[in-house]
Amino acid sequence: MKTFLSGRQGHAAALWALAYGVLGAAWALGMPGFPWGASDPDPDGALSILAGTTPRFGWWIAAFSLFTAVTALALTRRSARRAPLWPAWTIAAFLVLVIPDSRLMMGVAYTPLLLVAPVFGWGLGGATIADAWPWPVLNQLVCVLGGLLLAAAALAYTRGQQRGSWFTPERGRIAVYVAVAVPLVYCATRGAWALGIPLGVSKEFLAEGEDGLWLLGAYLATFGALGGVLALGLTQRWGEVFPRWIPGLRGRRVPPSLAVIPAGFVSIIITVAGLTYIRWSIAGRFTLDEWGAWLPECFWPIWGAALATATICYQRRRRHPQQDASPLTSDALTSAGR
Repeated sequence: MKTFLSGRQGHAAALWALAYGVLGAAWALGMPGFPWGASDPDPDGALSILAGTTPRFGWWIAAFSLFTAVTALALTRRSARRAPLWPAWTIAAFLVLVIPDSRLMMGVAYTPLLLVAPVFGWGLGGATIADAWPWPVLNQLVCVLGGLLLAAAALAYTRGQQRGSWFTPERGRIAVYVAVAVPLVYCATRGAWALGIPLGVSKEFLAEGEDGLWLLGAYLATFGALGGVLALGLTQRWGEVFPRWIPGLRGRRVPPSLAVIPAGFVSIIITVAGLTYIRWSIAGRFTLDEWGAWLPECFWPIWGAALATATICYQRRRRHPQQDASPLTSDALTSAGR
């Protein structure tokens, strides 16, 4: 079964890499759509690590994609000694955490607001879904997909090699507490700004957002706080069985993928956004007296790592409930939904 899974996912990752390699070569040969450099609408030109590249960089993309395809295909082989696990994990981390930037999180966070804005007559400066998801940002999603496919192939290959696991239910509970606590500082600063309190910034800085900008910041903070509350479901009963107040679903088991997929994706975009702020702080773009505008975001990789850890622990517990030191029995799960 392990070989079948790693083979299927390895072939999917290889197909992705070959397709993206063809795109890279096409960009190098003059096809429009190169997602970085001058084609990127980023006004600062500093969000992406590839901001300074030109379409000729497509040849490097093609070479990188070919190496990725070879690595993915090697994971479909039976010999564990020859499996290039370290290259696979390194490439996956590069595609998932390094290539994207903070706009990926912004697109996800603002999409619900942009969808309901026309219903309530909110102008939002004329912003649309297309503004939140231009091609360079959509391309980041494509890269994340490739990285996740390769990571899935590597994970399927190694599954079952070791009986023990670091991802225990106890560590999952600790990770959830961290995932709930870390975003509170960010929520406090943005909430204070919306109320006119210059927490961590100067009064002059605060005045720059009097046109409603800090209300949007408060919306993002609320989004983060809500995510922290939902993370509690990774260790609570209502994360395994629908509670009684949900008509038609109460008492039924929650499909693990309903929690794992969104929580896993959110952990990625949070980490990516935090890494962007860390990169900016190292580059000297911020000042200490305006710490409220950047320091809370620098802790987001801890938030993302904690959420990812809690998600993996949740997935393992749902897959192997007998490994939980205090498993929820079927009777307990059923009664929780009554």
